[in-house]
Amino acid sequence: MAVALLPFMVLGLFQVRSEYQQQISNLQVDLRLAAENSVRDAESTFDRVSVLLGILAPEGKSFDCNARLNGIARAVDDVQDLYRFGADGSTLCSSESGGAWVVEDIKDSWWFKSLEKGETNRIIALDGVGPQSRLVLAQRATRPLGGFDGVLIATIPTSILTNPEDDPYLPPNSLMGLFDINGRALTPTANLGFGDEAAHLRKWLPTQSENQGEILKARGADGVNRLYAASKLKDQNVYAVIAAPSASPWFWARNNPIRFLALPLAAWLTAFAAVMLASERIIIRWLDYLDRIAAIYARGRYSIRPVQAENSPLEIRHLAETMDELADNIARRDAALTEALHEKDALLREIHHRVKNNLQIISSLLSMQQRAVDDPAARAALGDTRQRISALALIYRTLYQGEDVRHAEAEVFLSELVGHLVASESLRGPVVKSSIQSDPLNIDPEKLAPMALWLVEAISNAQKHAFAGRGGELKVRFRVDGETSTLEVEDDGPGMGEASTGVGLTLMTAFAKQLRGTVTTTQAPAGGTLATLVFETPRAPDHPVEQIH
Repeated sequence: MAVALLPFMVLGLFQVRSEYQQQISNLQVDLRLAAENSVRDAESTFDRVSVLLGILAPEGKSFDCNARLNGIARAVDDVQDLYRFGADGSTLCSSESGGAWVVEDIKDSWWFKSLEKGETNRIIALDGVGPQSRLVLAQRATRPLGGFDGVLIATIPTSILTNPEDDPYLPPNSLMGLFDINGRALTPTANLGFGDEAAHLRKWLPTQSENQGEILKARGADGVNRLYAASKLKDQNVYAVIAAPSASPWFWARNNPIRFLALPLAAWLTAFAAVMLASERIIIRWLDYLDRIAAIYARGRYSIRPVQAENSPLEIRHLAETMDELADNIARRDAALTEALHEKDALLREIHHRVKNNLQIISSLLSMQQRAVDDPAARAALGDTRQRISALALIYRTLYQGEDVRHAEAEVFLSELVGHLVASESLRGPVVKSSIQSDPLNIDPEKLAPMALWLVEAISNAQKHAFAGRGGELKVRFRVDGETSTLEVEDDGPGMGEASTGVGLTLMTAFAKQLRGTVTTTQAPAGGTLATLVFETPRAPDHPVEQIH
């Protein structure tokens, strides 16, 4: 949504850019006009000083000329000091405040040599370096026959240039100064303002004679981008140069925050708030309502209906009707699955019950046959078979009597099986005490049969070899160690003997292989025999159907 409203901000940015370009264009025009005005002011000043120097040329050699020049310098605002030099560079006359000039300095100066050769009659130059430098107007003095008769000099204050800060059309921090064609600053103010940027001016100023009004864009040593405009003085290689900061669009936007930032941002925020309010009233609150209904459905409560959505917009109302139909379909499907599950459970219990009854019938038949047989070996074989069948019958009884026909609780099953095996032999001989320790585990019914038959063989071996004629104590332990489980049968008999060999151990090994386990028979710590079965943990698989309510 915020992205969709971004055109408001983009429009503001385009407005900033357009205004910035217009400001730059106006600034260029203002700079050119300011440069031309500065040239006119400077030319007027130089012309007045030049006329003054022409009048004073004869006075420069008269008696008491120093006092006369000093009085004139004090009376005329356009000059600070006046000097009259001879053809050899000696000082013939000067105003009192000016001080003496060194002859060698005068004769070696480029402007003195230029005037001496007659290359020009008037030169504007900067004399000296740093704070002691002076802007001078040097004019050639001639003899009656035109020969070189020295130089007249007037030092001119830098106030002849208009202060850019006084121009309301120029931005703050604008600079103004006089430069010669080589980019040398002729006014201290200009030198302080432009600094090392004169290198740019040295390449640009010679082109201004042909391209009057061209604007230069350059970055100074201080890192500030500036726009330059220049205007050439008449008959002089001197230029009035004005520079103003060339700011980025962000600068203009920052200086006009209400117009360029606040208004677009306010428009964007207003549109965003209006869309959010409309979305909240029309869409979001109804979607939140349907989300709560869906959360209730996820918890299995399908009787709740989104009746409040009748007052919602058409699209939301259609979505609510779809959810209503979905809840009805899920409820009907859930009821059908629950009913089918109950029927399946009942059928499984009935099957287990019938299988258990059939196995008990077989066990009873074997018991009758056992009583009719006189051969002890045959009677023992029939008894072992009857015990195995009884163990299988016990499996099915445990399943159909339990809460869930798809698994059996380990402790309950082991307790019933061991109790059944011990009880079946208790009437025939001494008493055998039994104890069972079992970790909780729901056992897979497919693993119950080999596990129960292994236990039958292990207990039968203990009854035959450890408890025969004496009784004793039987310990059964079942431990779950993650992916493997351990089933142990320990007796307190005389120790390992025939129990370590024979058919019983063979069957125990076969049943262990069905469980993907191993069997070991060792001497128990108390002196009896310890039969151990280590096999994969026979967990019952999860049944997602049970989660349906």
